[in-house]
Amino acid sequence: MSCTRILPGRACWPTPIRFCATLVSVNRSAGTNSSGSGNGKDPKKIVGGIAGVAVALVAGYFGLDAATSDDPAQAVDSASGDSCAVDTLPSEADGVIDTILDGGDFDHPDHDGKHFGNYEGVLPQESNDFYREYTVETPGLDHRGARRIVVGGGTHTDPDIWYYTSDHYDSFCEIPDAED
Repeated sequence: MSCTRILPGRACWPTPIRFCATLVSVNRSAGTNSSGSGNGKDPKKIVGGIAGVAVALVAGYFGLDAATSDDPAQAVDSASGDSCAVDTLPSEADGVIDTILDGGDFDHPDHDGKHFGNYEGVLPQESNDFYREYTVETPGLDHRGARRIVVGGGTHTDPDIWYYTSDHYDSFCEIPDAED
């Protein structure tokens, strides 16, 4: 295997690494390109940018979020499986909960109370007929919008578990006090 010297006085690297090494090699006269014209990138800025990206990736991997808040309504948008009390949900959700418990008429009978497939896999995996979904109206919209209550198990008027999503199934929070 042939070898490539990256910088003078440095060890010889195998040729397949040449491309990657070229990306990270730096001209000894920092701030200039190979012609010395001064139009090159500042290596300190490049290294700083790479370090910033690395920190962001590590923070994302460990679930650190710079946009955390003490606002209880933020639990609604959490994808971590948080719980959200009924009084933290939009007022329209409370009405849907009452209608479910009463077995009443729904605004969207072709969709409400019907099968929810959990195709995104965000909720715990259950049998195919376990989950049912209900529309939570969003004022000002002329369509169903993204807000839903998804229930699981039990009966149509007495579900075993309750979830709310404000982002059309990207994240859910469990509603522990839905039947209180």
